[in-house]
Amino acid sequence: MKISNGVSRWLLALSILITVTGLCRASDPGSTGRQPANSIIVAVNQDTTFPAPNATVFYSVNGTQLTYQSATNTGGYGIQGGFFGTSRVSSVPSLSAPCIYTSDASSNDIASISLPSQQLVGTFFPSSTDDGSANGIGLAVNSSYLYASFTASNTIGTFSLQSGCGLAFLGDVSAVGLQGGSITGMAVNGTMLVVAYGDGSIESFSVSGGLPVSNGDRQNSAGYTGSSSCPNCYSGSLPSGVDLTADGQFALFGDIAAKTIVEVSSLTTGKLTPTVAYRVGNAVDAGAIRLSPDESLLYIANSEAGSVTAAFFDKTTGAVAAGCTSHTLKGFNALPWLGSVVTRDPTGTGNILYVDEFARDTSEVNHGAASQIGILAITSNGTSCSLTETSTSPILLTFPGALSIGVYPPRPF
Repeated sequence: MKISNGVSRWLLALSILITVTGLCRASDPGSTGRQPANSIIVAVNQDTTFPAPNATVFYSVNGTQLTYQSATNTGGYGIQGGFFGTSRVSSVPSLSAPCIYTSDASSNDIASISLPSQQLVGTFFPSSTDDGSANGIGLAVNSSYLYASFTASNTIGTFSLQSGCGLAFLGDVSAVGLQGGSITGMAVNGTMLVVAYGDGSIESFSVSGGLPVSNGDRQNSAGYTGSSSCPNCYSGSLPSGVDLTADGQFALFGDIAAKTIVEVSSLTTGKLTPTVAYRVGNAVDAGAIRLSPDESLLYIANSEAGSVTAAFFDKTTGAVAAGCTSHTLKGFNALPWLGSVVTRDPTGTGNILYVDEFARDTSEVNHGAASQIGILAITSNGTSCSLTETSTSPILLTFPGALSIGVYPPRPF
């Protein structure tokens, strides 16, 4: 499932006015444009398209409150749409590398921003044949390399990380699903890169040498083909979001499906094994997923239902069990799609969950609707849990079209 480029066009006229207003706020007297190095920063890729330039918008965190800080122009242009599971903003999972990377899918570049100054370091380009204009450019970063999935050219570009948050393009490789799909979700951990193609198929790559090399395990998922291990699942589910465990032993996939379906594959053999599918709720879609820092919970954006689900995850066996689902998020009468989910804290359950909400309904957008950030408090005792939207939620953004959100300091894997 994707948000069509047609939606981007509907939002274009509004984005011109709203984006310029949002960028001007960066010079507000109350905005310092800087953040102490030990503070939590929330970053949103606003994904603005022509003629207004894209920006990464920063918020400071105080408890459950988010406060606008600044908007850093990326030097490129977004598309205001694309795949739910595509991460358009990322950072190195390390406190020693305070850099935020943002993709610009229309201009086909990666912007690098230094923290805590929130200043643009540079805009970096892949080869002339790499193209993410169809449904976005996904990002995954390890300690040495940044990987960018280009959804129009069906390629993965590799950049080496340079000092001072710079990037150097190394090359690209072809990556296309068994049914011709483009990469919807992607995750890297150490020397393993795993992708979902959005057409029912998945694949892993070795990145021990930098450039991805297929492990020869491209396959259709159990959720797509139908699985006797999950009699309450539905065949035709399409893996979208991807996450990996800290030890690299399991790959997890969130499916676009009529119910909340997730799948798990073991990586103990050095490649993907056939997935096991689990139905963990009744809400539509698991378009984007994120493990909690302690890996006890898997957070799931029910992308077309306006809710968030938490499932219990056993990091030893890879088993997933139903947990809890939030109420419909506030403001869902504006019919948003849900994008990425991330935790506020890099330890434990993460304590607070942020979810990016895309305002999709044409009539609402024409009346000034914009994207927003939902904020949910997490409670869990290991056998039961709850996701409760806070009184400070949602945070209304000053632009439409955002689907990706990040947090720094990052989760350590």
